[in-house]
Amino acid sequence: MSVGPSTSRRWLLLGAAAVCLGYLALEWRLTGSVLGFPLDDSWIHLTFARSLAAGEGLAYSGGRLVSGSTAPLWTAALSLLIALPGPVAVWLKLAGVALYLAGGDATFRLARQLGLAAGQSTLAAGLALATGWLVWSALSGLEIPLFVLLSLWGVILHLRELRRPERPPLSLVVLAMGALARPEGLLLVALAAGERLVLGRRSVAARRGLLLGLALAACLLVPVALFNLATGGSLLPTTFGAKAAGARSWLPSLRGLYTALGIFFRVQPWLVLLAAGGALELMRRAGGERRGGLLPALWLFGLPLAYAAISPPGDLVAGNFGRYFFPLFPFLAVLGVVALAPLGERLAATAGAGGRRRVLVALLVAVLAAPSARSLIETAGRYAQSVDNVASSDVRMARWLAGRLPAEAVLAVNDIGALGYFLPNRLVDLAGIANPELAGYIAEAPGRAEGIRRFLAERRPDYLVVFPSWFPELLAPGGGFEPVHAVEIPNNITMGGDVLAVYSTPWTRYPLRGQQR
Repeated sequence: MSVGPSTSRRWLLLGAAAVCLGYLALEWRLTGSVLGFPLDDSWIHLTFARSLAAGEGLAYSGGRLVSGSTAPLWTAALSLLIALPGPVAVWLKLAGVALYLAGGDATFRLARQLGLAAGQSTLAAGLALATGWLVWSALSGLEIPLFVLLSLWGVILHLRELRRPERPPLSLVVLAMGALARPEGLLLVALAAGERLVLGRRSVAARRGLLLGLALAACLLVPVALFNLATGGSLLPTTFGAKAAGARSWLPSLRGLYTALGIFFRVQPWLVLLAAGGALELMRRAGGERRGGLLPALWLFGLPLAYAAISPPGDLVAGNFGRYFFPLFPFLAVLGVVALAPLGERLAATAGAGGRRRVLVALLVAVLAAPSARSLIETAGRYAQSVDNVASSDVRMARWLAGRLPAEAVLAVNDIGALGYFLPNRLVDLAGIANPELAGYIAEAPGRAEGIRRFLAERRPDYLVVFPSWFPELLAPGGGFEPVHAVEIPNNITMGGDVLAVYSTPWTRYPLRGQQR
């Protein structure tokens, strides 16, 4: 009895859901809980969402509006989850898994849209779902699965509209929503608009559709950009300035591109080697009946080039573990299978029907899937370890301070996530996300430590909660900052240092209750 494409896809999604349960089981075994997150950023999203749900807008600490959320659409979605009964972390993980599975289905549909057979499309979806970092993303509490889903569906609609310009221009609207889930989605909007402009320049319907689509997309993007400008002084979120600070050449650096290539190659080496072939195959098809279809390749190769251009020299803005590039894995899988499609057709023609053909297909699938299997196992350990790192540092410190710190005290911190979520205190952000003005102090001072010192002297926090390794000059003996409490982070692979410590300051007004070293 043969198994149809729909049945295969259902089993694929069930298998992906089972993998998520396996990750959660490993998290429970290591931490004793499945309510943690692998990055402090997840708690930042929840803190913004709580403020939004309370009617305070995108405020973080002390009711001050800030443009620190790189994912206002995700924040808005979380503000709805907060209203549900029970721990919000459970709902957040369920939502992430649902979006991850929907992204797998969308990968299948994109592959079909590009002309792949049902079996080939199932293979592409399976390779995407079996990418360990996408499972990590599903359980991370971050916006990555939402952005993956919106980018995939935006590209699918874009391809349909290229072939039928009379269709309503929904693709740019969906891609604009994606840009509200991740700011790099703006590049995808620009690439889609550019391709439509080039391919539809002689069609009145195509030009009208492009203008209408851009107008609708602007209705979504412009208000958020103006909010960013009013609260952070830039059209982009303050996070962009904080993480991409420094001199830039605006030309892609070879080192940055090499780093980006490594993020993909370590997880899916065969697909990386095939991706260029997939792009060439799309170019070959572009002149035929399936006109267009280059956007998946433009996006896959364009985003690493863009990040390599905006990153400071010798560095690459990629996020923890390279997470800014995780949304490209489904496109990498599709392009890899597109490159193999002609080979598969020739194998089928030479091998014919029967056992020989099935053996060749199974062998090819096994070779492609082997790195994915390794990725799933390795990333499961990284996921659980990262959850434990966050729980052992920011969350543990927040709970320690909760019983000792008066609500009126002000904290200057490295990480604003868990500390902001679990404590009622006003925070001063030494990473510059909630306090983007910090960059100005550093730029005007003779050195970074002096700039931070001047910034702190004006904000006068009662305590610092920081990774000491970040501030060796500031925390040197005699500077007025005295250690109060510290926690070590065992087997740290996630946090900014192996020790998180509390320091009193020259401006401490509120002693800790039951203070101890």
